[in-house]
Amino acid sequence: MKALIFAAGKGTRLKPFTDHHPKALAKVNGIPLLERNIKYLKGFGIKDFVINIHHFGNQIVEFLNKNSNFGCNIEISDETNELLETGGGLIFARKFLDHGEDFLIMNADILTNININALVEYHKKIKDFATLAVSDRDSSRKLLFNDDMVLRGWLNVQSGEQRLAEFNKGFKALAFSGVHCINPTIFEKIKRTGKFSVMEEYLDLMQTEHIHGFVHDSILIDVGRPESVIEAEKHFK
Repeated sequence: MKALIFAAGKGTRLKPFTDHHPKALAKVNGIPLLERNIKYLKGFGIKDFVINIHHFGNQIVEFLNKNSNFGCNIEISDETNELLETGGGLIFARKFLDHGEDFLIMNADILTNININALVEYHKKIKDFATLAVSDRDSSRKLLFNDDMVLRGWLNVQSGEQRLAEFNKGFKALAFSGVHCINPTIFEKIKRTGKFSVMEEYLDLMQTEHIHGFVHDSILIDVGRPESVIEAEKHFK
């Protein structure tokens, strides 16, 4: 299985580090996030990667070259000309991913110990085009699922704003973990072009398609702020 790692973002919450470096190279206990996530996924047998780059992308390429790609096959989806966000970045990387096989997507700035094998098995069993890893944790935004763990809505916890596919019948509110397993049929379903969030597309597609959530209780830390680096260092040595 191939994995797409989103490493293009500007990481503005991690300033001043990201004034001079890509957030994917921010270190937790001396080890860059990108290295940690490549090795984490490699531990589940994944050795083929696509990594998208934009903000100080040359530093990521140099880092990978210096480390011989950590013994993996790595293709670079170069968004130097325009940062395309997650949805646009996925479409831009289509030529690397649209080969009939399921693939994984992961954000470079999260650290987790989700069992990737369990996620992939669940995804293959339900035969959906998209399965999103989710957990019950604090988050300003939540995804809403019915009893069959099918995506039915989105909630802004702070404002109370909701986007629903149907009346909220006591849906489970869970936080997206930044890891998803995808079937390439998604490329035929996505309607947007240019710069957009893949979550916006999921929230449109939930009206007509089944998108499932995979619930985990694993550690998950969004290493997007300096204080979250400190938190991550307690869990990831």
